[in-house]
Amino acid sequence: MKHALAFLFTLIMAAASAQEYVNVKKVRRAVTDSIQLDSISINPSYFKIVDSRGMPVDSTAYQVDFIKAMLSIKDATAIKTDSIDIQFLPFPEFLTRTYQLYDPKIILDNETAQERVVAMRQPTVQRNYVPFNGLNTTGSITRGLRVGNNQNSVVDSELDLRISGALSDKVSLRASIQDANVPQTQNGYSQRLDEFDQIFIELYSDDWNIRAGDVDLQQSDSYFNNFTKRVQGISGQVKFEGDDSQGYVQAAGALVRGIFNISSFTGQEGNQGPYKLTGRNGELFILVVSGSERVFVNGVPLTRGENADYVIDYNAGEVRFNATFPITSEMRISIEYQYSERNFTRFVGYAKGGYETDKIALETYIYTESDAKNQPLQQNLTEDQVTILAAAGDNEDLAIAPSAVEDTFSENKILYRKETIAGVERFVFSQDSNDELFNVRFSFVGENQGDYVLINDQAIANIYEYVAPIAGVSQGSFAPVIRLFAPEIITIAGAKARYAPSKTTLLDTEIAASSNDLNRFSSIDDDDNRGVAVKLAVQQQLWKKDSLTTLNARVKSDYIDQNFRNVERVYNIEFNRDWNLDIISGNQLFSTVGLDYAQDSTLRATYELEHLEFSDSYSGNRHNLNGVYRDGGWTARFRGSVLNTNATALESQFYRANADVVKRF
Repeated sequence: MKHALAFLFTLIMAAASAQEYVNVKKVRRAVTDSIQLDSISINPSYFKIVDSRGMPVDSTAYQVDFIKAMLSIKDATAIKTDSIDIQFLPFPEFLTRTYQLYDPKIILDNETAQERVVAMRQPTVQRNYVPFNGLNTTGSITRGLRVGNNQNSVVDSELDLRISGALSDKVSLRASIQDANVPQTQNGYSQRLDEFDQIFIELYSDDWNIRAGDVDLQQSDSYFNNFTKRVQGISGQVKFEGDDSQGYVQAAGALVRGIFNISSFTGQEGNQGPYKLTGRNGELFILVVSGSERVFVNGVPLTRGENADYVIDYNAGEVRFNATFPITSEMRISIEYQYSERNFTRFVGYAKGGYETDKIALETYIYTESDAKNQPLQQNLTEDQVTILAAAGDNEDLAIAPSAVEDTFSENKILYRKETIAGVERFVFSQDSNDELFNVRFSFVGENQGDYVLINDQAIANIYEYVAPIAGVSQGSFAPVIRLFAPEIITIAGAKARYAPSKTTLLDTEIAASSNDLNRFSSIDDDDNRGVAVKLAVQQQLWKKDSLTTLNARVKSDYIDQNFRNVERVYNIEFNRDWNLDIISGNQLFSTVGLDYAQDSTLRATYELEHLEFSDSYSGNRHNLNGVYRDGGWTARFRGSVLNTNATALESQFYRANADVVKRF
């Protein structure tokens, strides 16, 4: 029996061995860098190479792409002969066979007479359109658990819902609901639509679109009023196409989610954060509008993300830099952002239109952002407080009102009684129900600027005590007052034009006017509300040898009135440092003369002479020289500038140069 089993096993192994080599394909190829073995993919289970003498070839000398049936020779010196024998296993015929429903011989060519007859026949079947049949819905709900050695466990939730599709042949729909800030803790979930990170619905076609919900208002082609604003409302745009011209009209109206602010500071050595963002008035606890921030370090924009440069906590208003981007004490950090400021209901209106032909382009816009003075949110203004604001004008230091309000006794309240000693009125903490009691709010006014000090912060609310001044100097830091916030309004209107009288000449101009009222309750200090800004630029081609070698000259000058205001900044984030500006005031004149030389893709060179002045308080001249040379894998770059300034307080000189040479292998 044992001999029979052994004989049977030998037969099976022999059959298997014979079956292994039945379908093996053998080819002989000359030794080249790339060898195509077959027209289809090959089986990776069997592959063998020997030279023409029958000696095996080392596997490190070649690489096989079985999907593309491609053999790549990495080391030809390891192969001693000029040809090789290759054995490989192709896939079975039933996998590589071409299957088809119809015979290709009966398919008509597009150019045949029979095909033209078929194409001329009109379909007789009428299609019944089904509304919302083409909509696609995708999304996800994510739950997460966060734990740490210095925090309690927290369950997070994230919602992402997207809807897209065609409503008809010409109209499509796009919608999105996203909320990544839904922790399953007390008061941590979104109950209202405006609490979601993003929610919108948009209808669009080739010539128009309308969007409602979260709208990103952007204007990036203006010189004096570029901005990016995240609002909640409705926007729309209509395009017009002519034979030789085109135009558009755009309009939007919404509620403002946040106001713009910039925080600039110097990094701390080895401190990756968090770095706290504050409000315009120094508020420490602000809610940053998600996605509205732009972070610059030494003038270079950074990227947000766990695997990028920084992360931001929008609820806490804190920025942390990742370990892959170390912070040093020499870094200048500037962060632009929008934060929720809910003193008043704020509205924004925006309209823009343009017309363009081959030689001329015209564009005009108007932007307005205003507080509804009769709709305060975080402050309930009394008639007396409105009177104070009307008398304060634009001076924030005068917008101060007493905070004491008469109240009834309660054990759960911190109340004060009013005393007058030596003609000085003061508030004294009291728990006597027979006293005339007041509910008093104390505000921090600065060291030695107030007459009250904090004596107890362990009660239901903080308790303050009056301290008499010494030699006329206040000894406290708090006062029984509250700061009042006045409603504001800013309106900016502008128009720009571009004219090309020839292929070598280009004229560009823009004019803008602004009106900014810092206190809508008061007409005091309104003389400085209005301002204008004007820009004029000319570009002329001086010389052209061929289509790749040119020399262009350009002249630009812009004037900005000292009372002109815009939504965001006009120049680059490092403008003040580039010109050594500290305290600037007065009307601004900024002029530039430049030459640009280009020689195909080999050489680029630019020279600029810039002049900046502010109404006799500052004057500066700067020479800029930039150049790039590329040839044969070599790249040489140079950037340099020389600045000379003469200001009221100081004179300065600033030299900068940056050069590098790179060789690519």
